[in-house]
Amino acid sequence: MRGMLEFTVLRRDGEARRARLTLRHGSIETPQFMPVGTYGSVKGMTPEALLRAGAEIILGNTFHLWLRPGLEVIERFGGLHRFIGWDRPILTDSGGFQVWSLGAMRTISEEGVRFASPVNGDRLLLTPEISMQIQTVLDSDIAMQFDECTPYDVRRGTEVQITTEAQARASMELSLRWAGRCRDAFTRLGNPNALFGIVQGGMFEHLRDASLAGLVALDLPGYAIGGLSVGEPKPDMLRVLRHTAPRLPAHKPRYLMGVGTPEDLLDGVAAGIDLFDCVMPTRNARNGHLFTRWGDLRIRNARFKRDERPLDPDCACATCRSFSRAYLHHLDRCGEMLFPIAATTHNLHYYLELMRGMRAALEAGTFGSYAEHARAQRQRGID
Repeated sequence: MRGMLEFTVLRRDGEARRARLTLRHGSIETPQFMPVGTYGSVKGMTPEALLRAGAEIILGNTFHLWLRPGLEVIERFGGLHRFIGWDRPILTDSGGFQVWSLGAMRTISEEGVRFASPVNGDRLLLTPEISMQIQTVLDSDIAMQFDECTPYDVRRGTEVQITTEAQARASMELSLRWAGRCRDAFTRLGNPNALFGIVQGGMFEHLRDASLAGLVALDLPGYAIGGLSVGEPKPDMLRVLRHTAPRLPAHKPRYLMGVGTPEDLLDGVAAGIDLFDCVMPTRNARNGHLFTRWGDLRIRNARFKRDERPLDPDCACATCRSFSRAYLHHLDRCGEMLFPIAATTHNLHYYLELMRGMRAALEAGTFGSYAEHARAQRQRGID
């Protein structure tokens, strides 16, 4: 199943690659970061502001859009693009991670997941087939298979147990069976877009290999790595990433789900990843945590109360061109709505500029030195 997707690798530098991904609503240059718009809105950013920041594709969430505003509303608009005023590509997560995060509020079976709606308490059922129906209505350029996000650990009261190999295997095999059902439903629905599979398997390389082999047999248009950055130590995340990413089909796009810090993006691109998403730049912005090429800045620190400098003197975003650290500190302390807008504008600009820098370095064949320099700058720390 091909779907509406064309993928061309333009340059390689080790495992890292520079590519172009063409979807129904346009082409994007990779490696690329996707701002997260859970409810169809990247918090604090209009579509025009996202374009000015350099966003080429955004992410929406199947689970939350299903609950609010509901499919009837979105169907009236012919899909999510027209509903939210964004005519560029959109990827939608299947809802598996959100169902996983409900914890004791949900029950997983072969059929799917039964859970209490976090909106009104209604008892609901989400299955691979229903997830594909929802994503067909949303008309997202990339739909994700419905999967179970394998947890790093299992919490029972005050006791914490690391997920065992047997537990990870059962979870992975369930996701693999669901992937087949997703593909069949996606095809029956005549969805013209692209469906990606999700490699699971916890912290076990051999389970990741088994998951990938099963997904490759389905011949999906693209593949993602899920189940990372779910509480595991960073060395384990990197170990699984570096094992799995180069084994994904080289002629298809590769997506690392829900990761992460600027350093994580550098690690992911070095491993061969093309697409990333994470709430970190937007969520951290709202909490006064700003990313810069010189390290991270906590604007709530009292030392910024009289600081006349911009967040980053080398940044060209609207926030750094217009506002001082002192003013941003003041806005945050007063709870002004301008603060999360200004902070999000800066953080997303920084993330997207980092991706632009990596693409340019890949084109020039200098990715290794670029990544080393970027890490050294951030480790130096900001004044």
